[in-house]
Amino acid sequence: METTSSRIPETSPDAVQRTARIAGVWFVLTFVLSIPAVLLYDPVLNDADYILGAGADGRVQLGALLEILTAVANVATAVVLFPVLKRQSEGIALGYVGTRILESTVIVMGIACVLAVVALRQDLAGEGGADAALIGRSLVAFKDQTFLLGPAFCAGFGNGILLGYLMFRSGLVPRPMALIGLIGGPIACATATAVLFGAYEQQSAVNFLFTAPEIVWEASLGIWLIAKGFRSVPAPPSPSA
Repeated sequence: METTSSRIPETSPDAVQRTARIAGVWFVLTFVLSIPAVLLYDPVLNDADYILGAGADGRVQLGALLEILTAVANVATAVVLFPVLKRQSEGIALGYVGTRILESTVIVMGIACVLAVVALRQDLAGEGGADAALIGRSLVAFKDQTFLLGPAFCAGFGNGILLGYLMFRSGLVPRPMALIGLIGGPIACATATAVLFGAYEQQSAVNFLFTAPEIVWEASLGIWLIAKGFRSVPAPPSPSA
């Protein structure tokens, strides 16, 4: 009689460690790509009348490209880890993949808003007046909300709670490190919710402080996976799992 464990293909330790390092590279890329994107977006996000001015369209478009690649890297982290994580809990591992896809979808919505501002500025040639400026500010506000709900809330839930739990349960990385994710994830979700309801500003020091543990968890995980790999190769689940 076929069991659950017999349906899971055997994977060599070397292949599993290679998976760990590939996943680590994708995690590091989410930082390498997203941080410059935020800096490149500065003109359109912080100039209320960007749509009426001379613009810095090439810079903003490069930021959009980097953020698209960030969205790809987000999904890749979950897809690459899924064959290993499903040995702990296939349902939670699938939930992690789904959350990363949702996060990336929200990110792409924000990218579309930024590119819409650029396109309108080019079409109007700085002559749209107050109505055009209002449209530009509305699109930028929408972009801000996508960052709040995507990289802030979804990442806290997916990378923090779901991935943190799977890593803590499996011992694939040091449990104190995984515990940072388990603690930081709920805090990141809570602070995103607080910002959503106007408790404090998204750019405030309070929000950064509450988001810091999640950032530390994701950065340390990527570096650990590249440098050390998994601490052990996970065994297939028992038939009762």
